[in-house]
Amino acid sequence: MYGYKHTLVLLSCFLCSPTGAKELHSPVTTFFDYQLYEISSNPVTLSALPSQILNADVILVGEWHSHSAVHRFQSDLYQLLLDKNENVALSMEQFSRPSQSTLNQYLNKEIGELALVAHANAWPNYTSDYRPIVEQAKAAKMPVIAANAPRDIVRCIGKVGPDYLKQLNSEERKFVAAQLDTSERPYKARFVEMMEGIDKDVVEKMYAAQVSWDETMAESIVMHIQNNPDHQVMHTAGKFHVENGMGIAHSLNKRMPDLKIALITPVTEVSNISGQSLFPEYQLLVLPLPEQVVTGTLDHGTSTHPQSDSATDCK
Repeated sequence: MYGYKHTLVLLSCFLCSPTGAKELHSPVTTFFDYQLYEISSNPVTLSALPSQILNADVILVGEWHSHSAVHRFQSDLYQLLLDKNENVALSMEQFSRPSQSTLNQYLNKEIGELALVAHANAWPNYTSDYRPIVEQAKAAKMPVIAANAPRDIVRCIGKVGPDYLKQLNSEERKFVAAQLDTSERPYKARFVEMMEGIDKDVVEKMYAAQVSWDETMAESIVMHIQNNPDHQVMHTAGKFHVENGMGIAHSLNKRMPDLKIALITPVTEVSNISGQSLFPEYQLLVLPLPEQVVTGTLDHGTSTHPQSDSATDCK
């Protein structure tokens, strides 16, 4: 159980971590700096955003979790969108569907932030990385969509496979998208390639878990738009869910083919990505995060305390 749970944690980190970083020759010099680029690799300023972003029904903003510049950009972009269009809902991977009522209570000033963090299962980095953008939505009286599937259910899908959903009662089943598409397509091929060396059956289940995130977030966004057709939606999620339009965007397009979707993904090197996505995709140049793992030995007397993870019985 220990090994499996930590495989999912490592998978999440791996899919959302910058790779292939190269030396940068740009104004991006600190971890708070960013520069947005068009598909053609031309720089774009927030004060002159292209219509493909401003007029999109859904803007998917990929992130490397905990990257200061990416979170700063998300906040800056969201404020600009609010200034242009007062009806911009914020959708977030970082909250799951069971937390929606608690999140609504917070936005309505019925509970404080401590209760939100405790009872909405907020991510550990909520106060440093997501507080600003949630407060912007709150001040603008805009909804925040708890778009994701619950971690414990996704963890069990990754362990048992999609058949695990048959064990859920009707209320629990609503927390995950009604349909999960695990069929063969380029997204799956890319995922399988990244998991090279892992048992095929294990990878199939892990892919089902990955898809359950994408499909649930997409379904949550679509349901909100159907109920609020005048709302633009900006959604924050890990880079792998957004990049090349193969994750969430694919699921959105399947449900609402007429949606205008724009993608923004973080990079550490700008390249010409024309033709790689069915949707307009912009690159957000930021500094690469520090190496997270270095081979070596800790100094004598140094101790580490790995964070515990409560056990989930997936049966």
